[in-house]
Amino acid sequence: MILESPLSSGDGLYTLHYRFISFSLSPRSRKFHGETLSLDISPLILFFLRKMSETAKRVRSNFNGVHHPVVDFWRREVGGISSRNFSNRFSASENLVLRLEIYKKLEKHKGCVNTVSFNAQGDVLISGSDDWRVVLWDWQLGNVKLSFHSGHANNVFQAKFMPFSDDRTIVTCAADGMVRRANILEGGKVKTSLLGLHQGRAHKLCIEPGNPHVFYTCGEDGLVQRFDLRTEAPTELFTCHSVDPKRRNMEAIHLNAIAIDPRNSNLLVVGGMNEYARLYDIRRIQGGGLNGLTRAADHFCPPHLIGNEDVGITGLAFSEQSELLVSYNDEFIYLFTPDMGLGSNPIPASSKSSVSKSESASSPKDENKHSVPMVYKGHKNSETVKGVTFFGPRSEYVVSGSDCGRIFTWRKKTGELIRVMEGDRDVVNCIEPHPHIPVLASSGIETDIKVWTSKAAERAILPENIELLPSRFRYRIRRLISFLSSPEYEDNLFGYGMDIVIDGNEGEDEYIDDAEDDDDDVSDYSSGLDDIDSDDDMDSDDDDDDDMDSDDECFIETDNNGGSETNVVDSVSSGSHQDDDDDDV
Repeated sequence: MILESPLSSGDGLYTLHYRFISFSLSPRSRKFHGETLSLDISPLILFFLRKMSETAKRVRSNFNGVHHPVVDFWRREVGGISSRNFSNRFSASENLVLRLEIYKKLEKHKGCVNTVSFNAQGDVLISGSDDWRVVLWDWQLGNVKLSFHSGHANNVFQAKFMPFSDDRTIVTCAADGMVRRANILEGGKVKTSLLGLHQGRAHKLCIEPGNPHVFYTCGEDGLVQRFDLRTEAPTELFTCHSVDPKRRNMEAIHLNAIAIDPRNSNLLVVGGMNEYARLYDIRRIQGGGLNGLTRAADHFCPPHLIGNEDVGITGLAFSEQSELLVSYNDEFIYLFTPDMGLGSNPIPASSKSSVSKSESASSPKDENKHSVPMVYKGHKNSETVKGVTFFGPRSEYVVSGSDCGRIFTWRKKTGELIRVMEGDRDVVNCIEPHPHIPVLASSGIETDIKVWTSKAAERAILPENIELLPSRFRYRIRRLISFLSSPEYEDNLFGYGMDIVIDGNEGEDEYIDDAEDDDDDVSDYSSGLDDIDSDDDMDSDDDDDDDMDSDDECFIETDNNGGSETNVVDSVSSGSHQDDDDDDV
């Protein structure tokens, strides 16, 4: 029914012309039929009709801002918006963010969980830990789908599925500097192999969007490597050094984070123990620019941090709009748009020339002084290497962990803090958003993984005074108490206890002993050692006296031609249930 323009009559009434439209639907066509009907109404009724029409127009005009879920649902049902737009608006609703609460706690690891990541479909979650193991989860049921030894000899820092591999190819990097691949074979067995090595810890890796073969890694040696699973050896792209010519020959910059622009896979950004986030164009360095002095295409840094040697970058993330999110230790989080870069040479002109020359050289940048990065405050980032990420189908929110054990959520556009959630008793390091729905996974110093969904009955209220807890002191006190009460007190006096990062060599026996106890009590898991030429299994009933947990046993093969080492391990898998022993973690 369409309301046409009213016409005044001589007796004080108004004549409204309505056009009633009826239509019929068929598989091939839609036919519309209309007729006009005139009604006489009073001025008061006309006033209310006009007000209703103006209200409807305001509602329609506000759809680009805050969306009311009920109105959006009605519009989807009548064909006003597509199902995809409705899903995006629904997932971006602040109401859902304020109703996030813990849905499941995933318990299997026996060390700090350093990485969590969803597969492309979002039904499987992968995690890596200080116990050197990689676990695949059915996060909706809370069950372990697969658990295997990564092949690393120290804490696993990152584990991701390669795209379009049917979730059977996993790449990992760790504190031992190794970059490894795990192939999931038939029957739940896993074959791991060494792909490359960094001289120092390898903190992060990133996968080229949509490419099942190519990914990049960075490490504390300042080196960025490109791996192609179709080739035998990685490509060393460049090593990051100081942008200051006077310090360029000094030690390389320790790199903590790496990310690829989802809209342009040629743009790669890295960050570490330096104030600059460095953006590289892969096309400029793949051909023959493999040297330590490769110059970045652009640099990003808040103006007040330029020249500050006490800060470093712990986390990087790109939004779907190519915005760059940078998290600094002992500082804040900043959001940069592509036009906020400092160029390929970010050294201020004043440090290279006189004041007059610096003014002329910096005059082009003066035009963009109003383009300052958005800042997100409230959390604390000093204890560990923390990530940062976007949340929402169009990156509407910014999310980060904190040393106080909380998860902080801000509006991206305004920088306003809207939500604080208790995520860990000590420190929250990792936040991973689901690729399709408003779900978060988080991990930290505790050995479990928390999955968050919008199932709370009431909207959360932001605390008036957000006090940062002294997590460093609290965490170290807990570690000290555990250390003093352990039977290995005298043996581990100088190698354990007070370190924030658990030494993998010191913790290995502890993890293996726990695993032995677990497997003795649980008959639903089968594990053993498989020789390449034999399928015989070694059951746990006769192996209670083994020195090593069968879950961690592997067959190591060294290529005679100097190739990478290969481990073939039997994984621990489960169907519809989970270990009872996990409650003891």
